Amino acid sequence: MIDPHPPPDALGARAWMPGRDIADGLLAALFSSPCVVCGRVMDHPTQGAACDDCWRAVRLITPPICQVCGEPLASGRIAVADDQPPALPLWCAVCSARRPRIEIARAVGEYEGTLRDLLHALKFDGRRSLAPRLGALIRVRCAPVLDRADAVIPVPLHPRREWTRGFNQAELIARELGLPVWRQLRRRRHTSSQSTLAAAERWRNVAGAFALGRRFCGRARQSRLAGARVVLVDDVQTTGATLEACAEVLEHAGVHEVRAVTVARAVLTYPAPAAPAGRSLTGF
Repeated sequence: MIDPHPPPDALGARAWMPGRDIADGLLAALFSSPCVVCGRVMDHPTQGAACDDCWRAVRLITPPICQVCGEPLASGRIAVADDQPPALPLWCAVCSARRPRIEIARAVGEYEGTLRDLLHALKFDGRRSLAPRLGALIRVRCAPVLDRADAVIPVPLHPRREWTRGFNQAELIARELGLPVWRQLRRRRHTSSQSTLAAAERWRNVAGAFALGRRFCGRARQSRLAGARVVLVDDVQTTGATLEACAEVLEHAGVHEVRAVTVARAVLTYPAPAAPAGRSLTGF
């Protein structure tokens, strides 16, 4: 059985080295290194920007979930007699109505509380030391999605936004997943932040926003992407609009299967708006 909250060493923390305890003591004494979530002074600041108590407080997503997009389902939402197994896996209302381009998507936890604070510290405070442990959480919690994949592809930022931030958080996390990192996608126009938009507007905002990188539009496009099984990586999934827009580009480039993993997902507590028509459920 997989420990839902593995110890630090299993989550990307570096192995113990001589003198590390001394360094921890000096840093704690000189700089009073506070946890980025709870603000308490950490005993071991060299192990990262957040304390172990806060990592253990991350609210994980657990079954029942939609077997396609990973959306948590309310208990009893789909009733099946004990002696009659379901003919199809459990699907949420959105995935039942249309077939997403993403074959399977999973996230570590809900975008709230501690996990939201951790992601904000990474993205907006530049606490890059959080990326290894966030990535390792994906390796543990989303292992089936990564299994037998050829590569991971981080969702790109527009160059202007990446220059302002100094990094792409999706790429930092992707580097920790133990698979080759392909940078085949680019964001060809600067879009409004998805977090500022209503759910229905998010689909329009990213429509046509992504394309293959210019250096992948020739032979490399055919030789590397054709027939590949890839996993998109991002920090947060809400409506899935961004991931679907990226998947469309990859499908047109010949990718065989597109999956997705994120650190967090915003759990929908209201009926989701209709997304653009997806593919037929026939044969899914």
